[in-house]
Parts: sequence; C-alpha cells; structure tokens
Amino acid sequence: ADFDAKKKRKVAEIYRALNSDPIDVAALRRMAISEGGLLTDEIRCKVWPKLLSVNTDDLPPLPGQELREDNKDYQQVLLDVRRSLRRFPPGMPDDQREGLQEELIDIILHVLKRNPQLHYYQGYHDIVVTFLLVVGARLATALVEKLSTHHLRDFMDSTMDNTKHILNYLMPIIDQVNPEVHDFMQSAEVGTIFALSWLITWFGHVLSDFRHVVRLYDFFLACHPLMPIYFAAVIVLHRKQEVLDCECDMASVHHLLSQIPQDLPYESLISKAGDLFVQFPPSELAKKAAQAAEAERTAASTFKDFELASVQQRPDTVLRQRFRERLRGEERLRGEERTKSILTKPRTNRFVKLAVMGLTVALGAAALAVVKSALEWAPKFELQIFP
Repeated sequence: ADFDAKKKRKVAEIYRALNSDPIDVAALRRMAISEGGLLTDEIRCKVWPKLLSVNTDDLPPLPGQELREDNKDYQQVLLDVRRSLRRFPPGMPDDQREGLQEELIDIILHVLKRNPQLHYYQGYHDIVVTFLLVVGARLATALVEKLSTHHLRDFMDSTMDNTKHILNYLMPIIDQVNPEVHDFMQSAEVGTIFALSWLITWFGHVLSDFRHVVRLYDFFLACHPLMPIYFAAVIVLHRKQEVLDCECDMASVHHLLSQIPQDLPYESLISKAGDLFVQFPPSELAKKAAQAAEAERTAASTFKDFELASVQQRPDTVLRQRFRERLRGEERLRGEERTKSILTKPRTNRFVKLAVMGLTVALGAAALAVVKSALEWAPKFELQIFP
C-alpha cells in the first residue's frame, strides 16, 4: 500500500511538471533519476522528448525503405538487426518482431543519412531498439537523432579514439573510491575493454531484463553524458570482493568483469553513481588534465575550453584535441601511463574528502546535484524549445 501511494504521488508530480508553463524540466530530471525512474512507458513517451528537447508537435515523417539503396551501412545494420532477437520481448509474435526489425533498420539508416558526420558502430542498434520498443518508430526516429548528435556523438566518430578516451575515465573513478581494487586491476593489466559494450549500448546489450534497461535510460537521459562511465565504475566497485578473489591475470579478471550479473541492485547502484558524480565530477578529472597542460595552455584556459565544449554537447572534445596535440610531441611516453598520470587524483586528500562527504550521499541530495550539472551542461540545448 505504501509503495502504491508513493507511486501515485510520483506520477502526480511528473504530470504536474509536464503541465506547468513552462514545462519544469528540472523536476522531470529529478523524477527520472530518483527511485523507480519514470515508472511506465506511457510516461516515458511524454518525458523522454522533454529531456532531449524534442518537439513532439513537429516530428519528421516515418523513414522509408528507399534509404536502403546504395547505402554503405545497410549490410552491417541488417546483420546486426537480424542478430537482435533477444532484444525483443519473449513471446512476441514473429510477424510483429519482424516488422519492428524492419522499422529498426529504417530508423538507423535515416539518422545516418541525415547526419553524414555520424558513423555507425556495432551496438548502436541496441540503443535504437530500446527507443523503438518504448515510444514507437516515429518518435524514436526524432529522439535517436537528437541523442546521436549529442550524448552518443563521441561513439559515432570515424575512429574509436574518443570512445577509448571516455573509457579512460573508468580507472581513475575506481581509484578514487577503492585504491585496492584499482591497483589489483592494474596489476592484472585487464584494461577497460570489458566495459566497452556497456558504455556504447548504455547497457542495453548486456542486460536481459528490459525493465532494467529502460530504468537506466531514464537515468542516463536525465544526466551528463558521461554518467554511463560512472555507472560502469559502481558495477565494478559493487563486485570488489569477487575481483579481489580472482586470479590476478588479465584473462581471469576480464572474464569475471565481462560477465555482468543480472541481479544487480539497480536503485542502489544508480544512487551511488550519482554520489560519485557529485564527489568526483568530470570537470575535476578534466582539471587534472588541464593542470598538466604545457605553458602555452594554462589550466584556466583549458578548463574554459572544456566548459564551452560541454555546453555544445561535446563534453571532452576540446580537451581531447589538447591531449592529442601534446601526445604527438611526446611519443616516448606510453598513452596509458600518461592518461593515468593526468587523470588519477593523488591519494593524499582522497580519504579526507571521502570522510567529510561520506561515501553514500542521500539520493535526494545527489539527484539535485546531478540535475544541476545536467542543466548547466545543456542550457542552450533546452532553451531551443522550452524558453
């Protein structure tokens, strides 16, 4: 009874935010982050467009199959979509599933056609199918296009350089919270490739229960685009004892971590990911990179570049350019060692900060801070439609 009452109150609060003038996007973000997320697909159809600033009164027409002719990505998309059977609800009639798979192909090709700067990657279809199943083809097309040119943009470059850079945030986050786990993983030389499919599919490819997938999508859509890497970190930290009990070699640790448990305590992990974002925001890691800049690139100016890039929906692009410029002249240094030296926070004040803040901030406080960062990250983005 108490659960039902809480759910009713939350539904009422969501609709109050939707019906306010102007729409209360900050409240919708809080609802998406807090326990239970957006609760139903009916609500997601209304709220996801608001979180992505998509005007539902001006949707593009449904994409047509003419896009398949002479399309360089068509064969790869077709192969991936055909392999996506398990992403559809069990028991769905074959003809219905096949129809959705055709729509899935058309949505992907439509977005790529309209945005030639974007490059298809294997796993992209895992994200698109989630939107298709929740909101239908026409709205999914608009949402996925906005998502692809913003949150997913770094994964859709012509190379994986930007994706690898985002993965490089994983170990510094783990190091902040549990140096023992970090050092063990470093000794095992496991790297971060085990988390690649998590990151580029927003966990859609690795979680079998669709309810958990859409709950995470609620969370990620409401947050800074680097939040999935924080969630990846809390999964590793949640399994710390399993990691430490493992043989300290790459094959053993990689095998353990790449097999993601299906019974994770999702609400608790979402809360902890929010906590870590508050305690160790991307800007703090970016400042570490900026401090290592050459004399002609002062910390202040480099950090300003980062903030500007964030507003423009490309969180790390400018800094990555700075990294590449420096690294070209310093080839003698191994990339991994340099990234670690730049991004890893010294341990001297880590424990003081953790002791002061506490490892588990109340969800309400964390959610407010995460919402604040999301709104700061995308002010122009939201003002496009919701002045």
